Amino acid sequence: MTKSGALDAFITSVTNAMKAGEKVSLVGFGTFSVSERAERTGINPSTKATITIPAKKVAKFKAGAELSAAVE
Repeated sequence: MTKSGALDAFITSVTNAMKAGEKVSLVGFGTFSVSERAERTGINPSTKATITIPAKKVAKFKAGAELSAAVE
């Protein structure tokens, strides 16, 4: 299965904007953004040892009102 050129262009545009730290809003659909997670302490479940989980950036999506209403 291959993606269409329009989908490829959309994904590239959203990716580049998010890499630059920008939000991408599609009215009625939702907003793509980047959030930073701080460094935190966790526990390795197999050894029960305390580990440090490094800080990182994560992609977020928040559904718009129209999309949320359509799913209800």
